[in-house]
Amino acid sequence: MAGRINDDDVKAVRDTVPIDSVVSEYLQLRNAGGGNLKGLCPFHDEKSPSFQVSPSKGLFHCFGCQEGGDTITFVMKVDHLSFSEAVERLAAQAGITLRYEEGGYNPAHQRGERIRLVEAHQAAARFYVEQLDGAEAEIGRKFLAERGFDQAAAQHFGVGYSPAGWDHLTRFLRGKGFSDKELLLSGLSQEGRRGPIDRFRGRLMWPIRDISGDVVGFGARKLRDDDNGPKYLNTPETAIYKKSQVLYGIDLAKKEIAKSSRAVVVEGYTDVMACHLAGVTTAIATCGTAFGGEHIKILRRLLMDNGSAKVIFTFDGDAAGQKAALRAFEDDQKFAAETFIAVAPDGMDPCELRLAKGDEAVRELAEPRNQLFEFAIRHIVRNYDLETPVGRAAALDEAAPIVARIKNSASQHEMAVQLAGLLGILDTQFVVRRVAQLARWARQGGGDGRGRNQGPAQGQGRGAPPPAQAYDAGRPSVPQPSGPALNLRSPAHRTERELLKLALQRPELVSPAFDAYGADEFTAPPYVAARQAIVEAGGAEYGISDGPGYLARVRDAAPNDTVRSMITELAVEAIHSKTVDESYAGFQLVQVRLRAVDRRIAEVQGTLARLGAHADPERLAAVQNELWVLQQYAQSLRSRGAAAL
Repeated sequence: MAGRINDDDVKAVRDTVPIDSVVSEYLQLRNAGGGNLKGLCPFHDEKSPSFQVSPSKGLFHCFGCQEGGDTITFVMKVDHLSFSEAVERLAAQAGITLRYEEGGYNPAHQRGERIRLVEAHQAAARFYVEQLDGAEAEIGRKFLAERGFDQAAAQHFGVGYSPAGWDHLTRFLRGKGFSDKELLLSGLSQEGRRGPIDRFRGRLMWPIRDISGDVVGFGARKLRDDDNGPKYLNTPETAIYKKSQVLYGIDLAKKEIAKSSRAVVVEGYTDVMACHLAGVTTAIATCGTAFGGEHIKILRRLLMDNGSAKVIFTFDGDAAGQKAALRAFEDDQKFAAETFIAVAPDGMDPCELRLAKGDEAVRELAEPRNQLFEFAIRHIVRNYDLETPVGRAAALDEAAPIVARIKNSASQHEMAVQLAGLLGILDTQFVVRRVAQLARWARQGGGDGRGRNQGPAQGQGRGAPPPAQAYDAGRPSVPQPSGPALNLRSPAHRTERELLKLALQRPELVSPAFDAYGADEFTAPPYVAARQAIVEAGGAEYGISDGPGYLARVRDAAPNDTVRSMITELAVEAIHSKTVDESYAGFQLVQVRLRAVDRRIAEVQGTLARLGAHADPERLAAVQNELWVLQQYAQSLRSRGAAAL
């Protein structure tokens, strides 16, 4: 059984590893104001960024799907790791040696499964690189040289060679302490007649890394004629390798993609190498599968979905390449970025183009010229006999909805005019009106862009206006946690929320007064629970001396995930003031206290009314005295502000 990681070491990991550096490995972050950063949430699809990171507090929170937590939580959720696995990964990055309780630490048995599989792949990658220098790998070095890749290029991309024997890698990894079960689970080995044997033999090897840089699989290229396997053999689906969720080269390209708001999608490993070596460092490729929805999610988070972003697809000019381009176009609307297609002269791929015409030709190829929708429309039009009215009408029926899907209205109008010319329809305005009608229909949620009704369920799709109840105080509808709903139109709730944010984010401004506030001074049940968690964590005053530790204690004190999510949200959400100082904090303290006093005054006045003139004199005097004290206190709060607390 795995030992429990020492609490002090967990705290050291939380304090040492900056959350923004971890999150930025997976998505682009931009300034959100107030010291926070924002990006597109990796846990749900969204068009505008509602995912926020607070580096100073070590927390993240998505105001769209309510996911939130600290650095460890983020790694757990984004990579589907256990708590121990996430801590171990972050500790390894930070160079922190973890201590384990309950029996000590055995690296071979106590590492989480995912980390063990990644470590096996890292060791395999180093093994393959070393083998590329051997005599047997001459055929692999020749293959690379013929394609313009020298030793430095191979080293940069980690290209290696798998020996032709049955179990060279298997025996090597066994010697490193990996079990047969781990080797089979990793996909590096497969079952043979007498136990595990190498999956890849006598091939050139490309390590496939995820966006964080971990090696999770390999692409293996056939080199010999007597190899009866496929030309390219990839790692099978494993716990760490899902081919629909990885992009070759993304670890090298991600920073430049985010910086330039541009990505170039090519078809193979050597194409990625050729592009990067030619200066197109935003090139990436899929790994043995078509470019699809999961790949788009990865790119969208890096591109931040701004309208000026560009995605350029390079495809071979043959039928297969055209088919791939049309498949890519089917997902075009999932991008906010504009999509383009680039086809090299004579149908060459980027690797061949670099060999034939040099680096400049590759850079020229990656410059966007032909938009993907234009390619798709021309492909459709070619399928019809435009010499006949029936053919022109049929082509218009299929092509017009494609034009109507173009996001930019100016481009949409221009393409509608071009479509009329392609079809030979002299009445250009007829085509323009038809496209505009289909676009309007799609925006209103009335159909699929072809005039076909989708029914009420689909009618609330991409272009449909949200129902009236979808908005609350200017914020979009989101899945709410269970429990009593918050009314953000309520001044009381807004002030209570602001005070709790101050208690979590700027405890020095509200201490020690905040810790003396009773639960009855908060009217929203979720806020009462958040306030109670602060009390159980030692109070806001504790947060003055230990910020990150304080927030971790408050989150740990939450009675359930709903309250924990609320606390994370409050700790990350921006405080609604340009100047956050003692004066602003004092105002919030006074407002919450004053409303509580006013509520109590109303209750006491109701008690007096019920007692009536014939009440017990002693009881009546006590109630009247309480009312007088409360009214005096309320007056003092109104006149003196925080000084009266």
